[in-house]
Amino acid sequence: MGFEELGIAPRMAEMLAEQGIAEPTPIQVKAIPLALEGRDVMGLAQTGTGKTAAFGLPLLHTLNKIGERPAPKTASGLILAPTRELAKQIMDNLRSYNKGSHLKITLVVGGVSLNRQVENMKRGVDLLVATPGRLIDLIDRRAVDLSATRFLVLDEADQMLDMG
Repeated sequence: MGFEELGIAPRMAEMLAEQGIAEPTPIQVKAIPLALEGRDVMGLAQTGTGKTAAFGLPLLHTLNKIGERPAPKTASGLILAPTRELAKQIMDNLRSYNKGSHLKITLVVGGVSLNRQVENMKRGVDLLVATPGRLIDLIDRRAVDLSATRFLVLDEADQMLDMG
């Protein structure tokens, strides 16, 4: 079974094949069709099994289909991760899956310029990958408005809850 059979757009499946990702992993086979149906999905799998693609591919596919530009300071989708390293890894993976698309994916994490991140959010983004602390900073400064966010992913939710 390939990614197209799971419902992923042919162009995205081609991009995956070009990156050497030809067949979906078990978590992707289970999660992608459900997410594409608009259902809530909770997954648990070992590191290296393709969890980012399991949530990222249907999210990118759906955002590409919607085709609406987000309003200023908003994000159509939000992915929260507990650490900046994981958030950056997620963003890098999503950008590689989505090459050639019009979607704007932005990263907001601590340890880098807050002003630059405020600037990146001014025109709105399709997908925001963030750590909780920096996201709260930007919300407090009214640089991010989540009222129009339609999709939410909590990556490593257990770790974020353990952190408080």
